[in-house]
Amino acid sequence: MTGWIDAHHHLWDLNAVQYPWLMARGVERFFGDPTPIQRDYLLREFQSEAVPCGVRASVHIQVGAENALDEARWIQSIADANPSWPIAQVVFCDLTTSGLPAQLDNFQTLPTVRGVRQIVGRAPGEDAQTGTNTLLDDPGFLRGLREAEKRNLSFDLQLIPQLMEKTARVLKLVPDIRIALCHAGSPHDRSPSGLKEWAQNLRALSNLPNVSCKLSGLGMFDHHWTLDSIRPIIDECLEQFGPEKVMFGSNFPVDKLYGSYATLAQAYRDLVPTEAHSAVFSETAARFYDL
Repeated sequence: MTGWIDAHHHLWDLNAVQYPWLMARGVERFFGDPTPIQRDYLLREFQSEAVPCGVRASVHIQVGAENALDEARWIQSIADANPSWPIAQVVFCDLTTSGLPAQLDNFQTLPTVRGVRQIVGRAPGEDAQTGTNTLLDDPGFLRGLREAEKRNLSFDLQLIPQLMEKTARVLKLVPDIRIALCHAGSPHDRSPSGLKEWAQNLRALSNLPNVSCKLSGLGMFDHHWTLDSIRPIIDECLEQFGPEKVMFGSNFPVDKLYGSYATLAQAYRDLVPTEAHSAVFSETAARFYDL
């Protein structure tokens, strides 16, 4: 694979698939006001932003559709219509549901499907309302991870630092499933003490050989980010995981709220050491998502 791989982005067509959160006007989210992105965001627009920065393939991550299979089939149709653009996808699935095997059977009829995501944590305030953190206490969640493991499906893990140690204890029981930590583990507290706590908790996950890390979504908790403000996060992830387990993701169009693709790509290009570029911007994602 030549060129960059964006290992974490979203697309949506509001006429093709229903997304409740994109239809809900005036509702503040943990990452800010979604109003500017409550519109179609299609492959052509994504490519117009990413391709000039060297991106040549990508990984689509589920984004809260009303019907996950509808979303997955739509993404497959995008892939089928654009054979020159290699794309893999991570779908939503409730791992605790009793009908999980049948659901995964349906997803695995789609050749672009590589893994599943079920969010464990977004941000403390929103998590207190949604109760997603309770997944870790549900024995069905571990059973679901084992089912995905058996099928060679990866799991995209989104959570907050306060849940990392507890999550690591669960993941030790499924040592063969590939885990992609989304958004560097969502370090939502960017104070020196907050970043210290994040780095300490991150060790619980980086010590697991089957966990890789995405440098993505860093603007969601730092709307006026600069090279200096995100440098400690990138440095820490590279130190703990090593470049061979770190991959770049734009989190567009969500992070488009806080900067252009070109600005984001240049920041990563500057902050990731040159000798780690091939791994972080291509090889890790290509291997992890079989692109």
